[in-house]
Amino acid sequence: MNIIKVDRDFTRKNSIIENHKRAAYEDGAAIRDISWKLKILTDAAKYDVACTSSGVERKGNGRDMGNAAACGICHAFAADGRCISLLKILMSNECVFDCKYCINRKSNDVPRATFTADEICKLTMEFYRRNYIEGLFLSSGVVGTPNQTMELMYEAVRKLRIEHRFNGYIHIKAIPGASQELVEAIGYLTDRMSINLEMPTSDGLKAMAPHKSRSTILKPMKEIQAGIHNNRLTHGLTDKRIPMQIRDCSAKVYEKALGLPKKETYNFLVENDIGGTKTDIVAEPKADYVVGTRGKYFVPAGQSTQMIVGATPESDYHIMNVAEALYDNYDLKRVFYSAYIPINEDSSLPALDTKPPLLREHRLYQADFLLRFYGFRAGELLSEERPFFNEKIDPKCDWAVRHLEEFPVEVNTADLSVLLRVPGIGVKSARRIVMARRYGSIDFNDLKKMGVVLKRALYFITCKGRMMYSTKIEEEYIVNHLVYNEPPEKIFKPDTGSYRQLSLFDVGSPLMIGNG
Repeated sequence: MNIIKVDRDFTRKNSIIENHKRAAYEDGAAIRDISWKLKILTDAAKYDVACTSSGVERKGNGRDMGNAAACGICHAFAADGRCISLLKILMSNECVFDCKYCINRKSNDVPRATFTADEICKLTMEFYRRNYIEGLFLSSGVVGTPNQTMELMYEAVRKLRIEHRFNGYIHIKAIPGASQELVEAIGYLTDRMSINLEMPTSDGLKAMAPHKSRSTILKPMKEIQAGIHNNRLTHGLTDKRIPMQIRDCSAKVYEKALGLPKKETYNFLVENDIGGTKTDIVAEPKADYVVGTRGKYFVPAGQSTQMIVGATPESDYHIMNVAEALYDNYDLKRVFYSAYIPINEDSSLPALDTKPPLLREHRLYQADFLLRFYGFRAGELLSEERPFFNEKIDPKCDWAVRHLEEFPVEVNTADLSVLLRVPGIGVKSARRIVMARRYGSIDFNDLKKMGVVLKRALYFITCKGRMMYSTKIEEEYIVNHLVYNEPPEKIFKPDTGSYRQLSLFDVGSPLMIGNG
């Protein structure tokens, strides 16, 4: 009996060891599988531009994991020089579309991979715990249908927010063609949503992506805009900049926002900040997908979009007019411009040895800031007669040298809107000037302390009626000096030579010539 007992114990121990070995092997295989997927899907996501700060301030509450900072997310730089600030991955690089410019198009022979919702949650949480990231940027190819893809993305974000209590920043690329209910459901769980416009014109989109249409892209953008606006009204807010908070709202707020009868209530499952509990509130969800919406904001960091530059022949003038219309009509936070990198061989695309128009992309970003913060309009910066920016100088300088009749500007008397149009004077420095001149006159030394870039501004401003140096107010003269890009003290060297009375004994003097 003892021998049998010992044999059974030995067998049991061997079984436990084998189970541990098998579990360790399976865990190792799973890790290797995730690593393989991560390598493929991070590389496939690098063409989505997202080098932006969160725009959301949300402190940790002691229960959930992480927070989001409005001043910006921890930035890093990819190998191609692009600024990335999040764990930027695709849910899947499988796609039913065959867009000519896309590396993940279905006709390309590339390795394919798809993350599960649990794998995305694990990656995000583990990277966050190691302080590698402060948020997640999630996009995807179209797997099956747009609705099926959005359901997969929704499940990943829902688990991350509800089950893992992740309170960090999340940016989701919505899939054009998905239902409004899915867009709304994800909007309550994310900080920012974006939908790629892809090409500036509908003709360019039709030529490059025949399976897509401008209407399927603009429709969800309009739905997100309406959702943001309605949610502001729901929370009694009118300002565009909304601090995202997680808090309860009274039934009266929902009643007023949704126009429901005062005494009519609906019972449904609401997953609150701590977990899933049944709650009675005066509202009925529009779809079964909507969870966790009680007291939460809808896309609090706003929506953005992306346009590819250089794949189609649109001019800078056309691109800036499209961006201006998006800001005016769709309440966008940002329009991103992505210089086309030749990755596919196609007769309708630039050749594979074509260099990406990175400097043109940079000038478009500078012009975009002029639209959003400096009061410029697209028609002022460019025209049909002059449809491209001068890549040698920034767009603000380009506008100024073509409107020299408005300069020089006296900094001690000019309005804020006028100061904002002076090259070298930014938003902060313009406000500092307006504030400081209440207490006395400003000179060039004061402007330098305020952050004004004098090597550009000196051609366009006066202090107390005088310019910093004696310069010509001529376009060619100013452009040449701006392109030279040297500090003013090197360009305009003061005459410091010493002078003395001419002597009869100076060698080479005219008086000495002919006197032997």
